[in-house]
Amino acid sequence: MPDNWRERTRAQLVALESAKSADDVLRILPVVPGVSAGDGFYELPGSDPSVWDSLRKAGWVQIWAVASYYYAMRAPDGSAITYIEGDVYRGDRRG
Repeated sequence: MPDNWRERTRAQLVALESAKSADDVLRILPVVPGVSAGDGFYELPGSDPSVWDSLRKAGWVQIWAVASYYYAMRAPDGSAITYIEGDVYRGDRRG
C-alpha cells in the first residue's frame, strides 16, 4: 500500500472492489494498533466513495443497516462483516 494517507485509503477502496470474503476485507483493512477497536479499520469513515460502495462493486449485499456508518454486509462466499464508524468486525454484529 502507498505511504501517503490519501493514496493508501483510495488504494484500499479500489482493492475492496475485488474482495470476495471477510478475510479479504480484513487483509485490506488491517487493525490499526491504538486506534481500531475492531478486527480491521478504515481510516476515512464517511468518505465518498465508501467501503459500502466498494463492497457492492465486489458483489456484496447489505444484510442490515442502521445508518451509513453502521451496517453489515454479506460476501459472495457467504462470510460477513459489520462496519461501525471505520471499525470492521468479522461477522454480523447486529446489536
